[in-house]
Amino acid sequence: MWPRTISNKLLVCSVVLMPALVAQIFSLESTEGLTMRGVKAQAESYKGRKGLRLTGEDKDNGLAILAGPEFQDGTLEVDLTGVPGPGANTAARGFVGLAFRVAPEAAKFELFYLRPTNGRADDQERRNHSAQYDSFPDFPWFRLRKETPGKYESYVDLVPGEWTPVKITVQGDKAKLFVHGSEQPTLIVNDLKNGLTKGAVALWIGPGTGAHFSNLRISH
Repeated sequence: MWPRTISNKLLVCSVVLMPALVAQIFSLESTEGLTMRGVKAQAESYKGRKGLRLTGEDKDNGLAILAGPEFQDGTLEVDLTGVPGPGANTAARGFVGLAFRVAPEAAKFELFYLRPTNGRADDQERRNHSAQYDSFPDFPWFRLRKETPGKYESYVDLVPGEWTPVKITVQGDKAKLFVHGSEQPTLIVNDLKNGLTKGAVALWIGPGTGAHFSNLRISH
C-alpha cells in the first residue's frame, strides 16, 4: 500500500464537487509525501509560479509518486513545463507528463507525456510526435510506433519551458489527453494496455529532462 501521510504543503485542500466525486488539490510546493524513483526534486518558483522542479538521473522513467488514495477512474489536471537538461543528447525532447495507475514499486503504469521541442519543429514528422501514450513495461513508445504508427501519438502546439496546462480523463480501459484547455482531446486511447487497474499518480520525466510541475488536481 502507498503511504497515507500527506503534508499540508503538498495537499492544499480536498473538496466535494458532487456526490461520489472528490477532488484533491496539490500545490506541489514541497517534496514531502512524494517517493522519488530516478529523479531529483526541489521546490522552486518558475515564471511566476511556485511548484516543483524535477531533473532526471539518466533513466528512461523518472517518477515522483504521490502518496494518497489509489486512482482508477477520474480526471487528472496539472500545469507543467519541460526542456532538455544541461548536457542532454540530441535525442532529448524535454519529455514531461503524468503517470497514472502506478503499481507498487512502479512495476506497471499508464502514461501520457509531451515532447515540447517537437511542437514547433521545422519537420512535420517530429511535430506529429509531440504527444505520446505509453504503457510500462510492455508497451513502450517505440513498440507502439512500430506496430501501430500514429495511433498512440499526435501533434499539439508546444513551446519548451513554457507552462502548459494538461488534463487526462480516465474511464475503464479508455483515456483522453487534453492540452492548453482545449475542449477537444489531443490524443485518445481506447485500449489502455494494462487493462482495468488502479494505483498511484506520479509526476513523470524522461531522460535528459528538466521540468516543473504546479497545481495538480485529482478528481475521483
